[in-house]
Amino acid sequence: MHNIVLVDDDQEILDIAASSFQAKGYRVQSFKQGEHAVAYLRDNHADCVILDVMMPGLTGFEVCEILRRTSSVPIIFLTGRISEEDTVKGLQLGADDYLEKPYRFRELEARVQAVIRRTQKAPPGILSFPPLEIDIVGHRALCDGEDLMLTPREYDILIYLATSDKDITTYEDIGKQIWGVYREQDRRSVMVIVSRLRKKMEINPITKRMILTVWSTGYRFAGKRADQSI
Repeated sequence: MHNIVLVDDDQEILDIAASSFQAKGYRVQSFKQGEHAVAYLRDNHADCVILDVMMPGLTGFEVCEILRRTSSVPIIFLTGRISEEDTVKGLQLGADDYLEKPYRFRELEARVQAVIRRTQKAPPGILSFPPLEIDIVGHRALCDGEDLMLTPREYDILIYLATSDKDITTYEDIGKQIWGVYREQDRRSVMVIVSRLRKKMEINPITKRMILTVWSTGYRFAGKRADQSI
């Protein structure tokens, strides 16, 4: 049974979402204030956090920023307004997805299922592209032994690029892999997440150059696979 954390200052929205998830068999913790959600998540596990953007006290952006200092829990933003500026800001802070209000519960649950499924998949092995190692069991990436602290979306894109048999992986390829479907506006989201991923990979001059941009098309992964794998 998966544990979902809902954070929204609108009690009616909280109640409807909580009852809908509970009817599907999820455990749900609901909070009207970001501060209370942060306090809960310091000591408790969650499989996904669904977070309203505009709230009194700590905003959703501020909650996300606090959580990302210590946690890679999947975060889905809910917002009454979708602007490119807000979307980019949320993704840069480490969010995994964005959904505009009003939303259909079926779509929200599908996004929750997708991010949990990708986060909890754990086929055995380590992919080695020295000095980069992708620990598939631990769902993390390390450079020179140091954990890069990737978010679920960053990890998903890295492993997809690293294991793709295509010379060039397009924005559409990545969008379909990450979200299941591709919309043209997803290109910007992909670009922001890859930019975030690259910044973390700047820890080493070699990993800094592993993800190459193919102008207006997508990316090429330039890491050299080690002969042996675990």
